[in-house]
Amino acid sequence: MFRKLIINKTEHETRVALLEDGEIVELFIERNDNSNIVGNIYKGRVQRVLPGMQAAFVDIRQNHAAFICVGDIARNTDNDYEQVFLDSVDEEDSNGNDVAQSDSSPASMPVETNRLSIVDLLTEGQEILVQVSKSPIGTKGPTVTSHISLPGRFLVLMPTSNHIGVSRRIEDEAERNRLKDVVTNSRKGEYGYIIRTAAEEMGEKKLAQEMRFLENLWQNIQNKYKTAPTSSLIHRELTVELRAVRDVFTLEADRLVIDSKSGYNLITAFLNEFNPVLKDSVDLYSGSEPIFDAYNLEGDITRALKKKVWLKSGGYIIIDQTEALVAIDVNTGRYVGKHNLEETILKTNLEAVKEIAFQIRLRDLGGIIIIDFIDMEKKANQEKVFNAVCEGLNRDKCKTHVLPMSELGLIQMTRKRIRRPLGRLLCEPCFYCDGEGTLMARKTICYNIYREVLRLAQDMVGKKLTLQVNPAIADLLHGEENSIIVSLEMIITRQIVIYPNSKFHIEEFDIVELMA
Repeated sequence: MFRKLIINKTEHETRVALLEDGEIVELFIERNDNSNIVGNIYKGRVQRVLPGMQAAFVDIRQNHAAFICVGDIARNTDNDYEQVFLDSVDEEDSNGNDVAQSDSSPASMPVETNRLSIVDLLTEGQEILVQVSKSPIGTKGPTVTSHISLPGRFLVLMPTSNHIGVSRRIEDEAERNRLKDVVTNSRKGEYGYIIRTAAEEMGEKKLAQEMRFLENLWQNIQNKYKTAPTSSLIHRELTVELRAVRDVFTLEADRLVIDSKSGYNLITAFLNEFNPVLKDSVDLYSGSEPIFDAYNLEGDITRALKKKVWLKSGGYIIIDQTEALVAIDVNTGRYVGKHNLEETILKTNLEAVKEIAFQIRLRDLGGIIIIDFIDMEKKANQEKVFNAVCEGLNRDKCKTHVLPMSELGLIQMTRKRIRRPLGRLLCEPCFYCDGEGTLMARKTICYNIYREVLRLAQDMVGKKLTLQVNPAIADLLHGEENSIIVSLEMIITRQIVIYPNSKFHIEEFDIVELMA
């Protein structure tokens, strides 16, 4: 499989697309509005401690206070961090990529950490060093942790732990043990490390150099923390194009094409320092048309913002996103099949699986995802669809957990959510319906007006009523629903004059009583 990174860099926005065999599979967008702050490190101040939730809110000078759970808090003893919580199964880098499996044993884990209370660890007004682990999503503020991780190309430094993990993608046991020994012998102090996939077969000298670099970076962060004002930025994560070079290009992409001369120079300088061999795989785009148009990416991005996605067979899927979960519905649409109903349904479901896996990854959907497949009678067909879902998600670097198909034909899954999904990043709620997705029916509005006039009529003393409404409702009241006005005039024994107002929302109306 040939993978290519396409980077479109402008003054206000940078877009990075990962292509697999010419098809876009992931899209990363960064704007100059500080909307993506994952990986940034702040000197925060505890705003409020919530014992009932075993969590706290931390002020880091964002639009919403950051949220931290008790399990994400490290204790500070004599200026040396002591680990409070450590996931004994998996580790992830700052971008949420599944990179390592812990080699620590249960015996090395802290004792009775689950009994620690948030009030024992934090107090209101306390200063704390935190790193953003999840960007703000909707009305929710960012999620932070005090278990800092500093990713490099080969290693991830974890100053608040002392264990060493090795990427699960490094399968050779002898190589895993060699790398672990190198890091163990080269580290200074009791810092923890994750050994990334790129470190495979890497020499001891290069690994030791990166360890010194990361440890010096951590020391600088600690020094800044001592003198920085409260609720201030201490360390900023790399820009999106450099993160893509570090985490994608050096590990899995074959070529990189960028349309910005300054961005090209930045990337080649970065590679000069960390991996000069890859410089020849970086191209500066010089075409006349926009780079994303040249690679036919804009259409796929627009399609990824639609609620309905058509399948080649004529079927379609509906993707509906809420605050807590994503619902995906599969429908046969125009596809009628060739032989029997069960075969038609199976083919539609299997085709939908490929599109669903593609859309989940491209849209960066996270949290709870419920997929409603078309009901199948045969258990074997249900197993085929379930296995296809698992296989389709294999290329996804984000951690997923998929449950077998239920009796109702539903597949439930979770996907780790780090950033705002593509739809939330590129779109905003409709200014007209305010994100509701539906509007009150026009006849319903007419009947609401009827009832409201009757309520007001009990206290009326004027001789006439004026009714200001949206022009569409005015047309309806003058035409098809004119009987409403005639009936009201007979009941309240007053004239009703209708004034269309183009500035009114379709559901808005105003009833004014006139004395003359």
